[in-house]
Amino acid sequence: MDTNTTASLKDLSPNDLLVLGLNDIAYLKPAVVEGKKVFAIHAADGSQLAFVESKEVGLAAMQQHDLEAVSLH
Repeated sequence: MDTNTTASLKDLSPNDLLVLGLNDIAYLKPAVVEGKKVFAIHAADGSQLAFVESKEVGLAAMQQHDLEAVSLH
């Protein structure tokens, strides 16, 4: 990372940090809907986007919609 990029990142406001990656990053979270175990796809801000039947389907859906899957460990 060059010094211009580093300086630019240090100047981000708290609000800029909140929306950073909002349209590019998503994660899967186990959920239960009507008694059935499913996975919920969430945007970077935590908003729920969809329910899917398996982790594999969720990852494929995120890839299809150009979302980068991240781990929450």
